[in-house]
Amino acid sequence: MDIQHLVDRLEQALNDSPRIPLTANLIVNEDRIFSIIDQLRVAVPEEVKRANRIEAEKDRILAQAKEEAERIRELAKQEAGELVKRDAITISSQQRADNILERARRDADALRHDADAYVMEVLVKLEEDLLRSLSVVRNGLNKVQREQESVSTPSAD
Repeated sequence: MDIQHLVDRLEQALNDSPRIPLTANLIVNEDRIFSIIDQLRVAVPEEVKRANRIEAEKDRILAQAKEEAERIRELAKQEAGELVKRDAITISSQQRADNILERARRDADALRHDADAYVMEVLVKLEEDLLRSLSVVRNGLNKVQREQESVSTPSAD
């Protein structure tokens, strides 16, 4: 039986009891009051047991919730660690890629400069060779022209 119900019955029994005139005293039905008190004595341990069960259940649920919270916290830490690692790897990879690109640009510029210098050297040498060849051709033309002039003009001997 519910303790609250028994307390309500006890209160009702007292309210139903007649008063002794000119005093604060009541005339109560002793058997009825003791019966309710006995029922209270029986009900209190049951209520205490139920409260203890509820308290134990509460403690179990709280412990389970704490374990779950700790597990979730650990998972979150691991995931955050992974994200930090991935972010660090990404930053490191980006820096490495930037360094490789910069080195490739420098190498390309140096190669272009070396190629330009080589082309200039080859073209200057080719120009010198062409000028020498042109000079040989002109000299040959001049010699052939002189020889033709000397053959076409009879000499006065």
